[in-house]
Amino acid sequence: MDGGEEENNYTSTLQTVSEGEWAGWSYYPGGDPYEDLAGPFYFKIGDDGRPVCAFRAERKHMNGGGFLHGGCVMTFADFCLFVIARDDIKGGYSVTATFNGEFVGTAHEGELVTCTGEVVKAGRSMVFVRGLIRNGEEPVMSFSAVLKKRPARTA
Repeated sequence: MDGGEEENNYTSTLQTVSEGEWAGWSYYPGGDPYEDLAGPFYFKIGDDGRPVCAFRAERKHMNGGGFLHGGCVMTFADFCLFVIARDDIKGGYSVTATFNGEFVGTAHEGELVTCTGEVVKAGRSMVFVRGLIRNGEEPVMSFSAVLKKRPARTA
């Protein structure tokens, strides 16, 4: 997902799950091959009107020590920052310009990993975002990032 205005980025189409654990959640299959491999990562709008992102930790997300791999956490955080900023990056596409994260906890196989956050400031060309990834109530990673807005793609 790169935050393009249309719900079709590359070959992805915003999909909403209709049944099972993720009923009511949305995701972007096909638009980011690495996220497709690492995920799926989901999001929905929470009761407070802000996005919530989530995924269920699977064996493929674990490191050799049996807990959530740092690269998976960072990939999920990158997905989340575009969801958090999606209203502020419409009209083109965006790229991650900077990313800072602090690992403060972990998750294990089968656990639900969630993320909430906020846009700190949205300027003409940069959007500043921060978020917190959790395993239940336990923090896993706090992060901040800057997204660089790019002009709309032409065919």
